[in-house]
Amino acid sequence: MNTQLELKQNIDDFGSFYDMLGEAHAGLDEDQRGIVDAQLILLLANHIGDMAVLRQAFGLARRKLDIILSN
Repeated sequence: MNTQLELKQNIDDFGSFYDMLGEAHAGLDEDQRGIVDAQLILLLANHIGDMAVLRQAFGLARRKLDIILSN
């Protein structure tokens, strides 16, 4: 099993991905969008299933947020 987080582009059609994300959020308030996002995270984390990869993803997401907040 691959224990490295895939960081190179791995989605063929980003436009369709962003469309799906927008459709999933359509008509929802901020709290509801947060619930959809949390459910999406749990579903995708279960699909990945590799704790080392998930740990890398959570760490990177937090570091990116810290960078955004420090600017």
